[in-house]
Amino acid sequence: MDRRSFLLRAGAACLCGACGGLASHSAFASEAAPHWTYEGHGGPADWGRLSPEYGACSIGKGQSPVDLSHAVAEALPHPQVTWKPVPLKVSNNGHTIEVAGAGGGTIQVDGAVYSLAQFHFHHLSEHTIEGKPFDLECHFVHQAVEPGGGLAVLGVLIAAGDANPALERIFAIMPSGVGEATSNEPFDPTALLPREFAAFRYSGSLTTPPCSEIVQWAVLKQPISASAEQIARFAALFPNNARPVQPLNGRKLFIEAT
Repeated sequence: MDRRSFLLRAGAACLCGACGGLASHSAFASEAAPHWTYEGHGGPADWGRLSPEYGACSIGKGQSPVDLSHAVAEALPHPQVTWKPVPLKVSNNGHTIEVAGAGGGTIQVDGAVYSLAQFHFHHLSEHTIEGKPFDLECHFVHQAVEPGGGLAVLGVLIAAGDANPALERIFAIMPSGVGEATSNEPFDPTALLPREFAAFRYSGSLTTPPCSEIVQWAVLKQPISASAEQIARFAALFPNNARPVQPLNGRKLFIEAT
C-alpha cells in the first residue's frame, strides 16, 4: 500500500472512531489497540511499529507537534471560538488528564465549523518555540460538523507564573489513577484562554497513535499561567506525556498577522 492510500485509510478509521464521541485522548484507536507509552519500549520511536494502524506515526510527512519558530506572518482570520459552560467531568485515561467537552460549543477555522469534543493536557508542552518547551500545554479537540472534515485543535501554552483558578478547578478533582471525577458546578472552557488570540497555524496530525494527518492546528502565541505547585501536581501524575517535535517536511507554518 502506498503512503497516500495508507494515510487516507488511517484518517478514515480515525474519523469513524471519533463518531463514538471522542471519548478519550488515546482515542480514535480501537479498544484492542496495542499499549503505547511516552518512554522506553512502546515509546514514540516505536509507535509506528506497534500496529499497522499506527503506521503514520513513522511514515507520515505531516506529523505533530512541531517547533513554532520562523513562522511566516499571514493575514489569516483568528479562529472564532463560541464555547459555553459544560458539566465538569475529568478523567485520567492513563495518558493524560482529559475534560469532556461535548455540548460545549464550536470553533470556526478558515470557514469550517468544528464542535468541541474534549480537552486535555501535556507536560511538558508538545509544541516548542525556538526549541524551548513550555511547562504545560492544553489541547482543545474539535470534530468537524461536516462529515469527513477532520479535526481542529486549539493549543494553549501554559507557563509558570500566577496560580490559575480555572485550572485549579480541574486539577483539584483530577484522579491520581485511571478513573473519572465530576463536579456539580459547570465549567467554562473560555476561562483557559489568553487575552490575545493570535495563533500559529499549520496542518498536522494527532500527537498520539494513530497519528492521523487530519488536524488543522492553531496554537495560541500568548501563554496562560499556572503556579509552580499546579504544574508540579500534574507532573507528579505525568512526568512526561509529550511527543517529541516532528519535522515540518516543507509544510507552511504561519503566524496570524495582527
